Amino acid sequence: MQKKDINTREDVAQLVDLFYIKVRQDTTLGPVFNNTITDWPTHLNHLTTFWESSLFFSRKLEHKYSGNPLEVHVKVDQEHNKSITELHFGIWLNLWFQTIDELFMGEVADNAKRRARKMGTFLYLKIFEARQKN
Repeated sequence: MQKKDINTREDVAQLVDLFYIKVRQDTTLGPVFNNTITDWPTHLNHLTTFWESSLFFSRKLEHKYSGNPLEVHVKVDQEHNKSITELHFGIWLNLWFQTIDELFMGEVADNAKRRARKMGTFLYLKIFEARQKN
């Protein structure tokens, strides 16, 4: 089967849904996510909108992401006794790459990997900075 690129919201939703199945089952990430998120359907829709906005920012979108991922991740780290480490971000990134590679290939798929790498690095650094302030 020839893989296609990520082109639509439905493609993004497929990626996000499969990715978070893996995250929820992971022995390191699962406890953090499963103990934090109480409404998975709403959360998955929110993340689909986030990634759709991030990947297709030049297109006119029906859904626009609004939220503050940095604030949310700092809060989650604090709620988990400042226990989120680079290991969590490494596993998260590996699962993201693996899921993209299973489903898609192309320019947007590659961009989704680059954006995730940058975002993970940025969020981890900001979580570390927030720890120093508290």
